[in-house]
Amino acid sequence: MNHRKKVKSDMELYFLGTNAGVPSTERNVTSIALRLLEERRSFWLFDCGEGTQHQILRSPLKLSKLEKVFITHLHGDHLFGLPGLLSSRAYQGGTSPLTVYGPPGLKTYLDITLELSQSRVNYELIVEEHTGGVIFEDDTFKVEMALLDHRIDSYGYRVTEKDRAGKLNGELLEQFGIKPGPLYGKLKNGESVETPEGRIIHPSEVIGEPKKGRIVTILGDTRPCSNVIPLAVNADILVHEATFLHELAKTAHEYHHSTALQAAEAAKEAGVGQLIITHFSSRYKNEEELLKLQDEARSVFPNTYTAKEHELYPVPDGIRK
Repeated sequence: MNHRKKVKSDMELYFLGTNAGVPSTERNVTSIALRLLEERRSFWLFDCGEGTQHQILRSPLKLSKLEKVFITHLHGDHLFGLPGLLSSRAYQGGTSPLTVYGPPGLKTYLDITLELSQSRVNYELIVEEHTGGVIFEDDTFKVEMALLDHRIDSYGYRVTEKDRAGKLNGELLEQFGIKPGPLYGKLKNGESVETPEGRIIHPSEVIGEPKKGRIVTILGDTRPCSNVIPLAVNADILVHEATFLHELAKTAHEYHHSTALQAAEAAKEAGVGQLIITHFSSRYKNEEELLKLQDEARSVFPNTYTAKEHELYPVPDGIRK
């Protein structure tokens, strides 16, 4: 149905649940994994609806590799799977620290559910509540969040990969008589080196242009609102809810959701590279009905795909125009 071109990437989205409100026989409720394969060798999870840990068992993901969880809002279809997943992680080899980010109230929810169920979490669990701004940053990534428009406080996340250093030109270095080893490391660190013949090689001569970091924006439930565009601007991939077809725009507005057409309009305005729509109403039961949502969005933003569970969506370099 999606007809996406298969590409290799060290950053991938993997959908564990795409339904809105309640699970169905065809789809689970919301959860999205962002696989970070090269440098971190881990994955991050965005929302954790009921049954997420079962979905992970059917996937290539390993709970022991889960590093961070980002909760968009505290509605059950985005949250009820979290206590069970946290409890099970240690039994599946998860011993490293795990940080959970989300709106105020998340820590109380987890404290109560884990305490009353006498669940053991045999690793360091950090819960950080936020209401917007930069919530995480290291040498590789920055994560920002901003408030959306939903029945309760719901947030969107913008994950920005920092620009990466260009690759060393191995063939050229070989011509200069420099073999892989300590001199490679010096060049990568910006130091000039001397060849066996006494020639000085500067990093700019043998290192390619820096690679532009990629951007992935994942929104929680929302009606069209002012914060969508700043979160999504120039993103390589935007994940946007599309609960209804636009013929139900009034219903979408009343329930604080978006239509496929509205998601596409946001993608177009923000100048994103690719739009993936998700969070489908249970009224759309099969692929044929979901295709109508995709077609509606493509009428405005052609590079749109419907999220399909247990399918990888690579985040390749250069997807943006």
